[in-house]
Amino acid sequence: MTAIGGLIDASSPASVPAMLDGWVASMASDGQARATHCAGPVGFWNTRTGTVAVATHGGLIAAVEGRFFSSEPAARTNEPARTLLSAYRQYGFAGALERINGDFAAGLFDADSGSLWLARDRVGHRPLYYTRLGQRFAFSSRLGSLLSLPGVSRAPNRRYVAVFAGSHYRYIDNHPEESPFEEIRQAPAGMALELRNGSVRAQRYWALSDAPDFDESESELALRYRELLLDAVKIRLMAAPAPAFTLSGGLDSSSVLSCAVEISGRRQQAFSSVYSDKTYDESDDIQGFVREKVERWHAVPIEGFDLFGTVRDMVRANDEPVATATWLSHYLLTETVQSSGFGSLFGGLGGDELNAGEYEYFIFHFADLKRRAAADVLQHEVQEWARHHDHPIYRKDAAAAQRLMERFTDSAVPGKVLVDRDRLTRYFAAVSREYYDLHAFEPVLDHPFESWLKNRTYQDIFRETAPCCLRAEDRHCTKFGLEHFDPFFDHRLMEFMFRVPGAMKIRDGVTKILLREAMRGILPEATRTRIKKTGWNAPAHLWFSGSDYDRVADLVHSQKFRERGVYDAREVARLLAEHREIVQSGQPRENHMMFLWQLLNLELWFQEVVERPR
Repeated sequence: MTAIGGLIDASSPASVPAMLDGWVASMASDGQARATHCAGPVGFWNTRTGTVAVATHGGLIAAVEGRFFSSEPAARTNEPARTLLSAYRQYGFAGALERINGDFAAGLFDADSGSLWLARDRVGHRPLYYTRLGQRFAFSSRLGSLLSLPGVSRAPNRRYVAVFAGSHYRYIDNHPEESPFEEIRQAPAGMALELRNGSVRAQRYWALSDAPDFDESESELALRYRELLLDAVKIRLMAAPAPAFTLSGGLDSSSVLSCAVEISGRRQQAFSSVYSDKTYDESDDIQGFVREKVERWHAVPIEGFDLFGTVRDMVRANDEPVATATWLSHYLLTETVQSSGFGSLFGGLGGDELNAGEYEYFIFHFADLKRRAAADVLQHEVQEWARHHDHPIYRKDAAAAQRLMERFTDSAVPGKVLVDRDRLTRYFAAVSREYYDLHAFEPVLDHPFESWLKNRTYQDIFRETAPCCLRAEDRHCTKFGLEHFDPFFDHRLMEFMFRVPGAMKIRDGVTKILLREAMRGILPEATRTRIKKTGWNAPAHLWFSGSDYDRVADLVHSQKFRERGVYDAREVARLLAEHREIVQSGQPRENHMMFLWQLLNLELWFQEVVERPR
């Protein structure tokens, strides 16, 4: 599996470390390399994927996992480490990163200053971790590499474990500088870290700011959006070996694939997870698209797999529990992509956040309309929201809109989003207070904008939905030797979309308005105008109520589970039984599949990673 990493001795700043698989090598001033062997995969890369580059110049050494992008043909050679060193010498580390468009994790050591610099790209496509070992710092894009080092503890981060066990997956990355392990830290996206003399200094090199909304017409902005998205896809296609594309019934993955067809002039190959349970299966929705844009459609049935065995494999590949059941589908899909001979995989991550595609974004758009005293527009939008999206459990009407605005927005502070306390606390009772008192956990919500909609989407990108998804995507793709690309998370698109007025994202009860207009003539009309949103999910409700119910019950009643002390075993057993009753009876109630998915992942993570012998 691809990784980068290194071990820096802060007590010897005159040495330049070279990172080698299984070794730490110091290059002294006399030019002689002196290698010290360390147990486990200390260094970082498997060059089969071609995504790790190392370069040296005098007293500098840089290692980069991932890609830097450019519209120039030279981008095909992709020498990011050399590019980083050259830019560092001119602009410093943060200044160099400001000038780079890429998806990467990077480390740079400057022997003259004794500084180790670490950074990830602006949104965090690649993970990057570090830990301190006395006067030394070790870093890697894989947790497993650091855990293999002598002296690095596997003690879990109890806050992380408790939130994963008893809260919603959205909150596990609320502290982006933490990791699942107590002594291992994470480099936050968009930050440059300087590790020097035993201390860590953080410097933000990029951030979205509260700039005024664009005042151009919708048609003008749609044209700009079209050009940006086409270029974001183009520069990634130039770097992508043997590309394939994920495809669902929504606009995001379809837009990425259609842009690739527009750029290349040829149809592309697509992979979709399909289910026998039609609740989440989108096969019928994409058939028209497949006929127009796809050379070959690879349907990947998500059935007949060993739930426990697959989750164990996933956890080992991630070195951590995996947030949602959709990533099991992705794991099986990436395995199929690799076995079919492809080298990279494009996806639509970021499209929902940038284009206000999630159902809950309506409420924050309504709050923005109310603040602007757009009463007639607000009334119309609420009516259309109810007409298009009413649900037997989650009802949509004017009273519901008002109630939800009061719950999730602070009307006294423009743009201030409130925590969904029901979502946050629903399973608090399932976690032992002796292990960690979740009632003391209060999520951080950022409010850099005066728009509720912008702040809600910003929160999702940097603290909630995106971080765990990007991390799982990276680990699964690298497990199977694939590179991965998400053009919507190009920073130029992000900067552009955070200046687009909300009325060009949501209108007449329909989301992604500007994207729909930008893709006119590129997307098939049936896809471009589809309002229905199934959502990227998996039928995990069946996994925990059918053939695997007894295995989960055995786990919950096991002595090891009780002795670990994370959960209140009696409450967990009650939730498991209630879940089966809800699913088997067909009751119109919310079941517990997400809680049970998180429980299974956490338990198998303890078994496979935390408690596994070195």
